[in-house]
This record gives sequence, C-alpha cells and structure tokens, in this order.
Amino acid sequence: MKRRRLKTAFILGAGLGTRLRPLTDRCPKPLLPVGGRPIITYAMDHLLTAGVDRFIVNTHPHHEMYEERFPGGRWRGVPVSFRFEPVLLDTAGGLKNVEDLLAEDEAILCYNGDVIADFPLERLCAAHERLRPEATLALRSSGRPLSVDIDEAGAVCDIRGARGARGAPGTRSCLFTGVYAVETSILRFIEAGRPESVVPVFLRRIGEALGAVRGVIIDEGAWHDTGDIATYERLCAAPPPGVSTEKGA
Repeated sequence: MKRRRLKTAFILGAGLGTRLRPLTDRCPKPLLPVGGRPIITYAMDHLLTAGVDRFIVNTHPHHEMYEERFPGGRWRGVPVSFRFEPVLLDTAGGLKNVEDLLAEDEAILCYNGDVIADFPLERLCAAHERLRPEATLALRSSGRPLSVDIDEAGAVCDIRGARGARGAPGTRSCLFTGVYAVETSILRFIEAGRPESVVPVFLRRIGEALGAVRGVIIDEGAWHDTGDIATYERLCAAPPPGVSTEKGA
C-alpha cells in the first residue's frame, strides 16, 4: 500500500476543564499559559514534528478566545480552523462534527488539547501506516491509569475493563496518552450530533473486529496531562526538559 503522510491534526479544545476550576471559569483549558504561551501551542509544535500541515480545533466554552489568541488563524505559518460546538459533543462527537473538513480516505492525528509532550510522534505515524487499522493509540507502559489492555500483536483488547470476560485476554496494560491516529472510515460508526466519548466507539469496534483498534507503546520523551491544578502549577513553575517554551505565531 502506498504510504500516506498524516497531514491533518484534530486538537480537542472544547472541554470544560472542570478539574482546573476556577482557572477555567473564564478561559478554555488549552489556552491557559505555561511558559508564557497557551498549552495548546505545545501540542501544535509537537504535531509539526510529524509533518502536519493544518490544524482543526473544536471549541465550546469561551470559544471567542481562540480567535483572539490566533489572529489570522495560523500557528507558525500553518493554518488553524476552529469549529464551535454550541452543545458540547465530547471526543467522538467532536471528531464527527468536523467530518466535512476531512477527505474521504484520510488518516488524521487526534490530540487532547491539554497534553504537553515531546515523545517521537513518528513512531505512532509509522505504526498506523503499517497496518492501517481504524485507530492507533499512543500508549505508555507506566503511569496512571493503566487502562488500555493490548495483546502481544498490539491489538487493543479492552479499555477501562469495560469488556470484562467478553474480551480477548490482553498481555499488557498501558496508559493512554490522549494522542492517536484514526482513519476517517471510523466516522461511519459515530452518530452525528450525539455527544459521545471515543472510548465507547473504540470498544464497539474492538467487539466487532479485534485489531480494528491498535496501540503502540512509546516510552521515550516527555508526556504530561495538565488536567488538574497540581500538575498545571508544577509545569508553570518548571516547564519540562525537552519541551520548548519558545513562543511563536
């Protein structure tokens, strides 16, 4: 099969950031500053290392602030499109809501907007392109929670123990980084306009076709989820080594 470069990134920017209140009462979580610039720009810089040439960001609370922080709709010369959700659609619903912006046969990188990381994204891209499952999750072998079970071949067998005895046995439990590649073909299994997480979607596909969702363990580099006050304050006090705080436009 001809190799394709994953050119489009979908960054999840619409969450309510409830664990970061009161900081998120007046600002979307991905726009909170770390090292003098918005958290989401670290995700964008990380994605640029994989060759991404356009960003799509879903928004919900304080959505007008995204336009203010990215005047002209660009980051480091790369176009940024925003898709406002009047009703919060969660991760799967948000992805379905940008379907009209995607090519019919396209693989895209999805990235939680509150993650700061610098692990080698090319490992995720290569793993996804090798077999082209419906989704490939970037995993870590340590950390909490170890909620994704994979088998020896890298197929995801269960997530959060939801399948129980119905699932094929996994051989390893891993941490899900919130970074993953998906084929647009998976969108046909998501109902338009319905708020839903990607986790039930992945679980349905695993139940119907083991191997439809795969994982790749990437332990190199840094990974931080800034979703709580303690982690956010720690990163503000000392941005992680290897993750640049250089500003851009």
